[in-house]
Amino acid sequence: MRAVRFHEYGPTDVLRVDDVERPTPGPEEVLLEVEAAAVNPVDTYFRTGDYEPGELPWVPGSDCAGTVAATGEGVADFAEGDRAFATGLGNWLQGTCAEYATVPESHLARLPEGVSAEAGAAVALVGVTAWQTLVAACSLEPAERALVHGGSGGVGHVAVQLAAANGAQVTTTASPDYHDRLADLGADDVFDYRRDDLSDAVVEAGAPDVILDHRLDDYLAFDAEVATQGARIAAIGNTDLAATFENVPRCRAKALSVHHVSMFNTPEFGAVLDRLATLMADGDLSPVVARRYDLDEVAAAHDDVLNDSFLGKLVVTP
Repeated sequence: MRAVRFHEYGPTDVLRVDDVERPTPGPEEVLLEVEAAAVNPVDTYFRTGDYEPGELPWVPGSDCAGTVAATGEGVADFAEGDRAFATGLGNWLQGTCAEYATVPESHLARLPEGVSAEAGAAVALVGVTAWQTLVAACSLEPAERALVHGGSGGVGHVAVQLAAANGAQVTTTASPDYHDRLADLGADDVFDYRRDDLSDAVVEAGAPDVILDHRLDDYLAFDAEVATQGARIAAIGNTDLAATFENVPRCRAKALSVHHVSMFNTPEFGAVLDRLATLMADGDLSPVVARRYDLDEVAAAHDDVLNDSFLGKLVVTP
C-alpha cells in the first residue's frame, strides 16, 4: 500500500509517500481501508518532534474513516464491510495518511448511512475534543451560554454546533468572512476577534458559563474578565508555555475553574464517536470540509493547516 511517512523529524519536506506492506490487524484491531483522513495541527507537532510519536519511520494522521477490510480474532462488534470512523491515532499508534490503517476496536464507531467518509474523518478528532471540553469537562447545560474562541477552526466550528445541539446559547469569535456561515451553524452571536470592545460585546450578548479557549496564553485574562459567576474554562491549546491570570482575586470571587483537556486522554474514544455519529445522522452536526488533498499533497496540507485561513477541516483522500 501507499503511505505517507517521515523517517526523521523536520519541516514538511521530510514527508514522503512510501510503498509499504499492508498492516495486519492485531487480535483487538480492525484493518480499515482509508477513504478519508483529516489533517490537524497536532499532526505537525509529531512531524517536527515537538511531540514524540512511536519509533520512526512514522505515518502521520490522527483520524480517518472508511470500510473495515479485516478484523482481529478478538473483535466482536465490527465485521468486514462495515463503514466506520476513528480517532486517537498517530501518537503511539501509526497514523492514518495511508491507504490502510490498523485501528483498535475501542477507537472506532460506525459511520451512519448518509454520512460521508470525508465527514467522518473531518469530525473525529475535533468532535471528540469539543465533546470532552464542553460536555465531559465543563458539563454544559441547556440554556447556558457558551463562548467558543476561534469558531471557524476545526474544533471551533464543531463546538459551535455541539453547544447549539445541547440547547446552549452560543457566542463565538472569527474573522468577518465567516460570520454568516457560523450563524448558519448555530451561533447566536458572532464577533470579530480583533474588535477593541470585544469584552464588552461578549458580556452584552451574555456572560458565558462555559468558555472553550484554544489560545490560553492570549485569552486567559480575557476569559476571567467576561465569565459569569461559577464559569468553567476549557483549555485546549496555547502558543507560549506560560498562561497566567492577571487578577487572581477576581477569579476567586467568581469561583472560576479551569479544565485542561487533551483529546488523547479520552477514556473511551468509541463511546464519544457513537454520540457524534448520532448527531450527524440526525442532522445536528455537519462538519465542514474546507479542502481536499491526495497523499502526494500531505506536505502542503501540513503547511496549510498552520498558516492558512479557512472554515472547517482539511481532508486527505488516499
